[in-house]
Amino acid sequence: MSEFFDRHRPMLDAAVETLRAREFWTPFPEVPSGKIYGETAKEDGATAFAALCGQPFSIPGHPEESRLGREESPFGPQLGITYPTASAPALIAASQGAADALAAARIEDRVGVCLEALARLNRISFLIGNATMHTTGQAFAMAFQAGGPHAQDRGLEAVAMAYAEMTRFAGTARWEKPQGKAQPIVLEKHWSVIPVGISLAIGCNTFPTWNSYSGLFASLAAGNPVIVKPHPAAILPLALTVRVLREVLAEAGLPANAVLLAVDQPGAEITKTLATDPAVRLIDYTGSGAFGDWLRSNATATIFSEEAGVNTVTLAATDDFDGICANLAFSLALYSGQMCTAPQNIYIPKGGIPTDQGHKTFDQVAQALAGAIDALLSDPARAAGICGAIANPATLERVAAARTTGRIIRDSAPSGEGRTATPLLLALNDGDAACQQECFGPIAYLIAVEDADTGIARASDLARQKGAITAALYDTDEARISRAVAAFARAGVNLSINLTGNIFVNQSAAFSDFHVTGANPAGNASLTDTAFVASRFRRAMWRRPAAA
Repeated sequence: MSEFFDRHRPMLDAAVETLRAREFWTPFPEVPSGKIYGETAKEDGATAFAALCGQPFSIPGHPEESRLGREESPFGPQLGITYPTASAPALIAASQGAADALAAARIEDRVGVCLEALARLNRISFLIGNATMHTTGQAFAMAFQAGGPHAQDRGLEAVAMAYAEMTRFAGTARWEKPQGKAQPIVLEKHWSVIPVGISLAIGCNTFPTWNSYSGLFASLAAGNPVIVKPHPAAILPLALTVRVLREVLAEAGLPANAVLLAVDQPGAEITKTLATDPAVRLIDYTGSGAFGDWLRSNATATIFSEEAGVNTVTLAATDDFDGICANLAFSLALYSGQMCTAPQNIYIPKGGIPTDQGHKTFDQVAQALAGAIDALLSDPARAAGICGAIANPATLERVAAARTTGRIIRDSAPSGEGRTATPLLLALNDGDAACQQECFGPIAYLIAVEDADTGIARASDLARQKGAITAALYDTDEARISRAVAAFARAGVNLSINLTGNIFVNQSAAFSDFHVTGANPAGNASLTDTAFVASRFRRAMWRRPAAA
């Protein structure tokens, strides 16, 4: 059973070392190139995806009482895939049936399963890219990266962190306590890593694998059976993941039911039933704050959450005005603002800002941002590749409603096939209620504040009160930058300063960036720190007098 562990040990060692160094490293190339993944990989992935559509999805040996599935591509067509489904009690029972064997397996064997599964998932990244594209609305390049290699990076990061924590201390020890003239007390001691129970991974619509892999793989490596509950609109990427994991588990001699798929549909949800079952001891959740509140009030499990937040940008001063505008235009347009890291509130001093092009008034800054978005999206093909499509029809309704909340600087419009919307820019005054909560989607508020320090204060206070995953600052005053660094740290939000060029506030790099701090209302967990993995297992000891 250790074959998988031995095969992937170099990758694991490199991952553990990179966790400490926080430098750039990845074993999973993000470029969808035939030179990396095979000359026919792109065509093979598209063909494999097409073959799944309109067919029952097979997961050998999976509990099945009926079949469900109503996924619809945001680009238009119905997927027509049905998945095996079972009741919550049946899934819990199957998971419990796998628990003892999984817990009894060596750490190396469980970690080896995770590493082999990630390697196999990487080999089908083009298939997963198509599945992600047609369930989330991401354009293919982004779907390939976020659904495939970047998600696999996060999964490997969690496995490496879990392995490091589970093996941090010795598993055995000879304990000898001197007793003066008497014979010393000598004990042999042994410690075992004990999983805490069933883990429930609740997937989201927009990033089904990227947001789920950390918790899924951390729990499995620690010996906890996992029930994967996808969003009803984005089942396929996680169904493919579950199938691969079950195949590897079986090959390793472990029960395939250590990983299960929980499929439901609107009006017949089973998430609450699963979440409140006493056997479920861990819950990984990405989604709205409202359902997060429900989980905290009703579930007894330990919850690792990523929820709503209001991400901000503060413009104070710049020596690269065009670079700011181009960078923010891309950040606002990427995947139509449907990223948990996308900026929403942009604070601009009402008197304007100093730039390398002279002083710019508030309106000049606003119009320059609008113009940069227009230029970025002027080519329809490029616009489609950047904006993708809207995952949830409710987001389009939100865009329509937002038009009445401020002065329109740039209106939203369709872009490409399917449900689409380009960024809507609205000007607001400081204190307007519309910008005090998350407005998910391609909506951004340009907020006139008294001065740059007021903008920093507003942004950091909002992060503390409402939550934020990202914050950005553009400034040339080092003293003010230092004050901002301290303010955002106190608010528990990660800060990016003066990003221009091909690096954006939206991006979060595995092995280096801790995604979400867990220190404000946008989430109580961080991908991936020690706290994220350490609560998924306990240690139990047995000891006895050492043999003479």
